[in-house]
Amino acid sequence: MRKLLTIEGMSCGHCVMRVKSALGGVAGVTSVDVDLLKKSAMVEGEALDEAALKAAVVDSGYRVAKVMP
Repeated sequence: MRKLLTIEGMSCGHCVMRVKSALGGVAGVTSVDVDLLKKSAMVEGEALDEAALKAAVVDSGYRVAKVMP
């Protein structure tokens, strides 16, 4: 399963690492690829919980603008 998240508020490499770490800690996530230029994160895993993914991003200080399956 894959989810593409559009994330607002990232501005540097440190932001990318924070988001990647936060999403990587969500249950079921097997890989995370965060793209600063596209302001997005591609998350792969089993039975991904959209609410948990959003909460992880918000808890790390950023905002999820959109989630695409």
